[in-house]
Amino acid sequence: MKKYLALIGVFLVFAFCLTMFSGCADKSAVVRDDAAAEDEAARRAREQAEREAAMRARDAALLTPQNIYYDYDQSNIRPDARETLKNNAAIFTHKSGKIIIEGYCDERGTDEYNMALGQRRAQEAKQYLINLGISASRMQAISYGEENPLDPRSTEEAWAKNRRAEFHLK
Repeated sequence: MKKYLALIGVFLVFAFCLTMFSGCADKSAVVRDDAAAEDEAARRAREQAEREAAMRARDAALLTPQNIYYDYDQSNIRPDARETLKNNAAIFTHKSGKIIIEGYCDERGTDEYNMALGQRRAQEAKQYLINLGISASRMQAISYGEENPLDPRSTEEAWAKNRRAEFHLK
């Protein structure tokens, strides 16, 4: 009988050890799966946050009037600026308030000439918006000439940035 009890005891210890070791192996695998799942969940959450931030930035850009740019010594609306003005008109249609159109020039030319050219640029943009259905009473055209450059350098690239009309809602 002692022999059977000893044998049963050894068997129970052996079964207990097998259970412990097999249980530990499963737990480490589960831990790895949990860690991988947490990494995957964190990656998905990060990607979702990045997508939402990109959408907010895009929506903000769609809701913010964009500048248009002019060729040297010109006040006519360029073909690429027409699409921007259409987008701006859509924004102005859905938002109320006064629209300030500011005309700017590059540093070349006299102060008087640049003030007049900036005014013509602002007026052309205003007229284009009127043709798109925006009320003239909501808009005011102002010239700043060569004041307030976006890029203060004296290069062709800088001058191209400075020949612009800006739009502001008040």
